[in-house]
Amino acid sequence: MEKILDYLKQYWKSNSFRPLQKQVIDHYIKGKDTVVMMPTGGGKSVCYQLPALLKEGQTLVISPLVSLMQDQVNQLNQRGIKSMFFESHRGENGIYNQLENARNGNFKLIYCSPERLMNEAFLQQIEKLTIKGIAIDEAHCISEWGHDFRPAFKAIKNLRTLFPQIPFMALTASATPKVLEDIITELGLVDPKVFRDSFERQNIRY
Repeated sequence: MEKILDYLKQYWKSNSFRPLQKQVIDHYIKGKDTVVMMPTGGGKSVCYQLPALLKEGQTLVISPLVSLMQDQVNQLNQRGIKSMFFESHRGENGIYNQLENARNGNFKLIYCSPERLMNEAFLQQIEKLTIKGIAIDEAHCISEWGHDFRPAFKAIKNLRTLFPQIPFMALTASATPKVLEDIITELGLVDPKVFRDSFERQNIRY
């Protein structure tokens, strides 16, 4: 508990957690699959970024948007948390060099798009990393019932085969019961605990 708060103060300049963050982190660091439903701006990213500091090795983050990956990596590096993401425009040689960098660069968080996981050669290289946690941002994109369905998200399940003992954390700002069911099933989550934050905002009136 003390170490978690120390990291929160050191890297996020905060003396207290937002609602549910501490409960999510406590559950996840026990090695258990977790589903996090928090509104945009509710602090979802801290739920997997802070645990990455508590574990030896790296946390792999799957995100559908390059701009989001780049923004988070920039913020993390500014905080002093060494992070990177795979840039697709560099071509095959560039990806190989980035994989070498990921293996030897002492990064705590590594971001990639779900499309990368459809490449068998990439998966073989990822398996060589010391992955200790896997986070799936915008997890509702895995469901065909969701408005942002993205077929490549189906490939994330390949990671469960490569890292059967590594906990998964699926994060989304919104999910209907059907979409939530798809998230759990399609990602192969094992007895996950679902954390839901209230979406009610006292400062908003209709």
